[in-house]
Amino acid sequence: MSPALVPGPAPESVPETAPVAKAVPRTVLDASDISRALTRIAHEILERNRGADPVVLLGIPTRGVGLASRISDRIAAVEGRSVPTGSLDVTMYRDDIGLKPARALEHTDIPPGGIDGKVVVLVDDVLFSGRTIRAALDAIGDIGRPRAVQLAVLVDRGHRELPIRADYVGKNLPTSLVERVTVHLTEYDGADAVLIADQAHPDKTRPDRTSADKKSGSTDKTGASA
Repeated sequence: MSPALVPGPAPESVPETAPVAKAVPRTVLDASDISRALTRIAHEILERNRGADPVVLLGIPTRGVGLASRISDRIAAVEGRSVPTGSLDVTMYRDDIGLKPARALEHTDIPPGGIDGKVVVLVDDVLFSGRTIRAALDAIGDIGRPRAVQLAVLVDRGHRELPIRADYVGKNLPTSLVERVTVHLTEYDGADAVLIADQAHPDKTRPDRTSADKKSGSTDKTGASA
């Protein structure tokens, strides 16, 4: 007679892992909002500087360059003439070189006539920690000696780490460190919008943008034009 088979313990069931819900971005500025904000900034620049004569616009890549061009067009529509406009790469002036993956160098284009004795208006998409703007000030110091430097940003999301303040702001947007602000512009993304969403794994130790964020229009800065 064969021995009776003793059933072994039933295998433990593996609990199903609930899918992680992706944060759905919400729109805080649409195309019309962005257009009105840039028009207002253009008028404020003219009022503060009593015209366009001393003004030079320098956009911080990537989306700061597109915003500077739009502001320049609006000033030209009011003044009847173009405003010197260029771009300023701050990659080699950042204080996190060696701490983060290498960034691709962007293009610096200083308008003819330079910046000496001019009012340079730096233009960026999002102001966050202030470290991108500090790097921009260092870069300007190696190029010339402007009469003054001013800052225009489409969005100021707070959480400054340095004593830096924008002179012209499209929208003040209170945020938490677990939120990501994303700027889309037609020139780069096919549409104009500013979006905000929670991040899955925020890095609270170093608010700043990576090169990939700037290329994709994502201003994480956990960035700034930052």
